[in-house]
Amino acid sequence: MGADSFLIDFEGAKPRAGALDVRWIHGSPSAKHNADPDIQVHGYDEHTFILRQNMAIDYEAPFLFLLFGNERAVLIDTGATASAEFFPLRQVVDELLESWLARHPRHGYRLLVLHTHPHGDHVAGDGQFSDRPDTTVVGAESAAAWPYFGFAADPDAVAHIDLGGRVLECLATPGHHEAAVTFYDPWTGFLLTGDTVYPGRLYIDDWPAFIRTIDRLIDFCDHRTVTHVLGCHIEMSRQPGVDYPIRTVYQPDEPPLQMTTDHLREIRMALEEIGDRPRRQAFPLFVLCPSESSIGWRTNS
Repeated sequence: MGADSFLIDFEGAKPRAGALDVRWIHGSPSAKHNADPDIQVHGYDEHTFILRQNMAIDYEAPFLFLLFGNERAVLIDTGATASAEFFPLRQVVDELLESWLARHPRHGYRLLVLHTHPHGDHVAGDGQFSDRPDTTVVGAESAAAWPYFGFAADPDAVAHIDLGGRVLECLATPGHHEAAVTFYDPWTGFLLTGDTVYPGRLYIDDWPAFIRTIDRLIDFCDHRTVTHVLGCHIEMSRQPGVDYPIRTVYQPDEPPLQMTTDHLREIRMALEEIGDRPRRQAFPLFVLCPSESSIGWRTNS
């Protein structure tokens, strides 16, 4: 950083729950006439932004997270659409970076791109950043992500990603996907859980691994201040136990994105209730959806 820079104290205060009473864009009855922005941007605080992709572009409508530190920012996930014409993610991120740097000037500021897991609706926009200067894109597959985080040597490690005073804690959390990663941000108290935990269909590829992950997250949160548990989708309606059908592009009755650590315990109780015979079952704010391979884990083991 240059002489004109100044340090933001990201470690000087305990995280406080900020405003998340935002009305997220949630599609429209006619995607053709959808007037929402391609990407909704919500500034949680001066250094933290939550982005949501428009359902008219892709029904998955994933959430992305852009966090600023003193030396670099991190973009967690890149959405469901590769085309910059239809999904101008780099343009939006560049504008946010430019605006932040205008308020907090410094030299040599960089961008890091990480992922919660490798499914297409979380990595499709990677190519928009491949030629961006001062940018590092870490692949989402375990072959790339695991060595970067140090999980290849120790899958139970807690990795630390320093953005410049703002240090994220990262955990390998398989179950939904073998390469799934959860991020904890001490500045906001966010626990960013990707597709492992969110108000929707929790697709479970590996049932025993998913149970271990939920247990680990509960234990982890018992020793941290967690203000919000934030996944990458909303698929439930406000009617308990009722989810919107797959490929829905209009969800006017969504619950909030944010969950709590109590919901982690609800998921654990649901797993305990189902036992060792995995099956699809709906609960008030989530639906457990084991894959065929997960359903057969006991008989195949």
